[in-house]
Amino acid sequence: MSATTTSSIPGRPKDERASIALGRRRARTDAVVRFLCTAATILGLVFLASILATLVVKGAGGISLRVFTDVTRPPGSGGGLLNPIIGSLIQVGLATLVGTPIGLLVGTYLAEYAGGSRFGTVVRFVSDVLLSAPSILIGLFVYQILVLPFGGFSGWAGVVALAIIVIPVVVRTTEDMLRLIPNTLREAVIGLGAPKWKMIVLVCWRAALSGIITGVLLAVARVAGETAPLLFTSLGNLNWSLSLAQPMSSLPITIYSYAGSPYEDWITLAWTGALIITLGVLGLNILARAVLRARR
Repeated sequence: MSATTTSSIPGRPKDERASIALGRRRARTDAVVRFLCTAATILGLVFLASILATLVVKGAGGISLRVFTDVTRPPGSGGGLLNPIIGSLIQVGLATLVGTPIGLLVGTYLAEYAGGSRFGTVVRFVSDVLLSAPSILIGLFVYQILVLPFGGFSGWAGVVALAIIVIPVVVRTTEDMLRLIPNTLREAVIGLGAPKWKMIVLVCWRAALSGIITGVLLAVARVAGETAPLLFTSLGNLNWSLSLAQPMSSLPITIYSYAGSPYEDWITLAWTGALIITLGVLGLNILARAVLRARR
């Protein structure tokens, strides 16, 4: 017993030194990685804070009741942003109403029915391509199928372009949220005799509701600030118009037009519009996180 113990003692110091050295290397690596992550986080926050500070400094001074109650007017006439705000709300709202059901059903198909099928793989690949595709390409596509054949720009074309952007975001979110639901829950519902469609609608959708709502809000936040697809579809309108069959004003297009103008009042309105749309998108993102946290 004592011989075995004494024979194993000479090996311990070497193992302990190696273990201590390994622990020190890991501690140094951890400190370096932590420093880099912290520095990157601080750098990102500095850029974000500088953007918000610039918008507040240059845009807050132009906020008044007239901005929300008066339409766009010629330079020097003291107009507002009522028609771009209403136009954006209409186009984004209709695009969400069109894109959300399609994205929800496609995401449900991929999570509940496709499995490892080849068709499901193709649908998922196309959805991922749309999710990462530049929005200007979507605008050009809608321009070719809805603007050129019908002889003019329209609000409907803008709605379709924004809806195409909404769909893949909702598809990905819905699929991911449904896949997080344990199969035991599905088996329990099916074991009670419920058909699969009822299991999906009454159990799976309800369990994944917070995640789906979050995805929809994030999709709305994304399309609310899109400019490129609207340049090729709804184009913009400086006059008051609620007709979707005609060119329709929108806040991003108005900001784009006013920011490049030589008139000080238009440039001020552009900064004000940028602040409004930024606060709106920021509010939607905060709302999405709050809804998800509340559900959890």
